[in-house]
Amino acid sequence: MTQALSTDVLIVGGGIAGLWLNARLRHQGFATLLVENASLGGGQSVKSQGIIHGGAKYALHGALTGASEAIAEMPKRWREALAGSGEVDLRGVRLLSDAHYLWSPGSLAGNISSFFASKAVRGRVDQVKGEQLPPALQHPKFKGKVYRLAELVLDVPSLIQRLSDLAEGSLLAAQDIQPLLEEGQLAGLTIDGQAIRAQRIVLSAGRANAELLQRLGLSQPAQQLRPLHMVLVKAPTLKPLYAHCLGGGPKPRVTITTHPASDGQWVWYLGGDLAEADGVARDEAGQIKAAQKELADLLPWVDLSQAQWATLRVERAEPAQSGLVRPDNAFVHVQGKLLVGWPTKLALAPDFAERVLAQFARDGIRPGQHSALPAGPQPAVAKPVWEELF
Repeated sequence: MTQALSTDVLIVGGGIAGLWLNARLRHQGFATLLVENASLGGGQSVKSQGIIHGGAKYALHGALTGASEAIAEMPKRWREALAGSGEVDLRGVRLLSDAHYLWSPGSLAGNISSFFASKAVRGRVDQVKGEQLPPALQHPKFKGKVYRLAELVLDVPSLIQRLSDLAEGSLLAAQDIQPLLEEGQLAGLTIDGQAIRAQRIVLSAGRANAELLQRLGLSQPAQQLRPLHMVLVKAPTLKPLYAHCLGGGPKPRVTITTHPASDGQWVWYLGGDLAEADGVARDEAGQIKAAQKELADLLPWVDLSQAQWATLRVERAEPAQSGLVRPDNAFVHVQGKLLVGWPTKLALAPDFAERVLAQFARDGIRPGQHSALPAGPQPAVAKPVWEELF
């Protein structure tokens, strides 16, 4: 084995959480190395709908829950980053929509849900009508109610690319990642045969965290996977729509975001309750049929006769919770030099980085004196899922 190299922080996992953390650390003067064994953002990140939630979807019963309070400040922090004045410089990232919407199709239950949601997050919700409606809902047959949320929707592939650019040579494509032990204690990692010591090691690899922990001989923190079965539809007749369609339950009936394909057409990406329990149980054909029925019911004026359909299975990796509930906040577990975490949602990537930095401050971890590590193979940036499927 060659002589061990040194850096301040080793990050394993090149999704948005790891990339955001890497950018924050480098801005503060830390020497970092982020290791990725596949493509950057190719796990959960590129499969995200890109919504920077502010909490409204978690307040559909009229009360702000722990989740909605925890996430309430995220849109502001992301907007500052997009303007170049935040904790990470995200200038150049494509903004798909400056707002996300709550949309009631006109049913009594849906109207009640949207009313309570608007009261629960007052100051962040405004009802819109007429030309203020999203383009896809500007039709004489639309009879519902729409509320504008002070949330935003990002083009995730451009976000991954920007965070990759900010890494400036601190990224490494590697396949074999093993613990580096000195006197029985974790001192760093051995990456494709090269020993690298670090002051701290951060695992931010989504569902791969469980396997990495096993390699390190650790069973905690335990991980849970919550599956989704998303639907994508591409058609020349689609118009932009970024909205939660409300039913009467605690979750949106369907959540629609709109994404640009390379041929100039729009792709609708469908999540929400459609993609959860019943959707997970359906096969691809059954899930497409269910989505077709929903859109025909909710948006009957949209011509989908030339549409292309596909589905995508996603597994959201999170710290294990009783009853598989979704954690309220970003999560970081500390064990000596090792920090293991999940942001739990795209919007909470800044919160994840903040928690890591706070732990470094408590432990007295500061930038050391390290020369740049030798350049190695660079991981590719993940392609948009709609370009892979259509």
